[in-house]
Amino acid sequence: MTTTAVIVQARVGSSRLPRKVMMTLAGKTVLAHVLGRCQAIDGVDVVCCATTDAADDDPVAAEAQRLGAFVFRGSQRDVLDRYDRAATALGADIVVRITSDCPLVDPAVVAAVVCLRAEDGADYAANTMPPTWPHGLDCEVFTRDALAGAARWARDAHAREHVTPWLRTHPDIRRANLTGPGGAVAEHRWTLDYPEDMRFLEALFAHLPPDPALSGMEDILAVLEDHPGLAAINSMRRLKGRRRDGSHMA
Repeated sequence: MTTTAVIVQARVGSSRLPRKVMMTLAGKTVLAHVLGRCQAIDGVDVVCCATTDAADDDPVAAEAQRLGAFVFRGSQRDVLDRYDRAATALGADIVVRITSDCPLVDPAVVAAVVCLRAEDGADYAANTMPPTWPHGLDCEVFTRDALAGAARWARDAHAREHVTPWLRTHPDIRRANLTGPGGAVAEHRWTLDYPEDMRFLEALFAHLPPDPALSGMEDILAVLEDHPGLAAINSMRRLKGRRRDGSHMA
């Protein structure tokens, strides 16, 4: 039987917005929103929070454990190694990579990327090549063998920190991309890196249902259409934190 694992990388040491994953949003931590949405992805067998082995990240590990996620702790800087070791500990055949600064990650979009990888027989699939979805719905799916290859062969610090550059560029890796709506929709910024992002999310969540985990992309777009001033709160941060190739810099 194939085991599909979501691995969410999380730490408190963000230079732009320290402790952002432990900030409270609509009565829950940002990490709780992310893990809860990941647990709702169809076809996923286990959700893992991969944090660091630093004492500063003890609260992250404790929160993830409280929320029922598998907790793995590893290298602070070599995030690729952290993913590789977490996948081994989970016995994962397929890995879904989500970053913990995306409290609006859409389970349906992630499930579609998981299905696309399987249907195409790809080693790696994403929805960011190029970016055609709101920034904050980014996800990547890859096989355990592809991850092991990256962990073995990726050498430079950038590739080790950002996990997937080797998978996105190596000529022997078969890739697939889930194309989104593009246009103005792709310009939306729903991730958390700056204080303006938190103000946007707080304002947005005030208009979402009592259980915001039930809100998908179309629901959020409908709120923003009804309240056009919300998107202006963090509009000055658009394109920040997203590389030109669409990969996320968490």
